[in-house]
Amino acid sequence: MNETNSREYTPEPVSPDEVGQRLDKWLAMRQPDLSRSRIKGLIEDGRVSLDGATILDPSCRVKSGQSYQVSVPPDAPAIPEAQEIALSVVHEDEDLIVIDKPPGLVVHPAPGNLDFTLVNALLAHCGESLAGIGGVRRPGIVHRLDKDTSGLLVAAKTDAAHRGLSEQFAAHTLERAYRALVWGVPSPSSGEIEGNIGRNPNDRKTMAVVSGGGKRALTRYRVVKIYAGGSVSLVECRLATGRTHQIRVHMTSIGHSLVGDKTYGRVRSGRMASLPADVRAALTAFPRQALHAFLLGFQHPTKGCSLCFESAIPPDINALIKILETI
Repeated sequence: MNETNSREYTPEPVSPDEVGQRLDKWLAMRQPDLSRSRIKGLIEDGRVSLDGATILDPSCRVKSGQSYQVSVPPDAPAIPEAQEIALSVVHEDEDLIVIDKPPGLVVHPAPGNLDFTLVNALLAHCGESLAGIGGVRRPGIVHRLDKDTSGLLVAAKTDAAHRGLSEQFAAHTLERAYRALVWGVPSPSSGEIEGNIGRNPNDRKTMAVVSGGGKRALTRYRVVKIYAGGSVSLVECRLATGRTHQIRVHMTSIGHSLVGDKTYGRVRSGRMASLPADVRAALTAFPRQALHAFLLGFQHPTKGCSLCFESAIPPDINALIKILETI
């Protein structure tokens, strides 16, 4: 516990009404800038002591008057490489950053996309302002957007912010809304789509509404505008849950897949037969699912104030809409 720049904590002694609590839980309450999982790891690494004796059991019960010492080592360097990539920053403070993600940008490094991701970009942009998540200097990604989905995304810069945002996502208390171009016109014009989403039993690389297993998923939608005589419509979707590919899977399940979705949708030749050649060409060639996360609202995880952000429909979808409006 002698690393240079280690942070040393000595919380106030255990009070009589705290007797019997687990050590990791008690320390997490006393050190709100550290998550309970982070504190558990510190205990197991031998970085918590009592009167000079190292404590290794996170579940040991605290006693009245005990005074523990905690040593937090410097955050380890981030494993992904920091890379200078232009970002559209909507909001940033010491705890979090909100990005308007362009289509084509992968959020997190993974096999096949080890660099030039949003995480690489955030490491370069935030630099030393990243306080570290779980002991590693990295942004805390609490939700993701598909590579070809554009729009608003929030990332944490500190353990406390990561914990607070994660709790809101788990409780589905965040406000998230999307705009999408879909084939046809959903009927009724507003409603709910509910159906468990899990791995497609016929194609494990995709998701599907499944009758057994999966996770509960609920999407609320409303038709915003109808184009091209009902061939395409602009739909607003709000997530009550957050499952992988939820909007794409749910809209497909009711027969209204997203324009440009190569995985779950297909070009509806019947609906396009009567359209002008240039409109058919624009719809057929659209290179991604026409999905944009335009609204994101949440409680600031450390300040408690309400934050809400909106993003305009991006140029590529807007250009397609302008073509549709010519009919």
